[in-house]
Amino acid sequence: MAAQVPLDSLDKDQLKTFSDFLMSYNKLSEMCFIDCVSNFTDRTVRNEEERCALNCMEKYLKMNQRVSQRFQEYQMIANENALAMVQKSGQLPG
Repeated sequence: MAAQVPLDSLDKDQLKTFSDFLMSYNKLSEMCFIDCVSNFTDRTVRNEEERCALNCMEKYLKMNQRVSQRFQEYQMIANENALAMVQKSGQLPG
């Protein structure tokens, strides 16, 4: 049996990260379920539904990764521009 970590020992950043993950997972699950599952008369998942769900998930994750990369690139450029402005004005941090 694995030891359980009490919630009060987790820091706020860990809880925020986990909360963000759950929100993203729930959004993805709901979106792909709505788009892909249409037959509620059978207990089994049809091949078409499974393929649709896998494609939906893959597209969502790739899009999310691409947006994250672009955001990081934007942040790097913004940080470089801010540093250049500070250096240009002669007000070095420190």
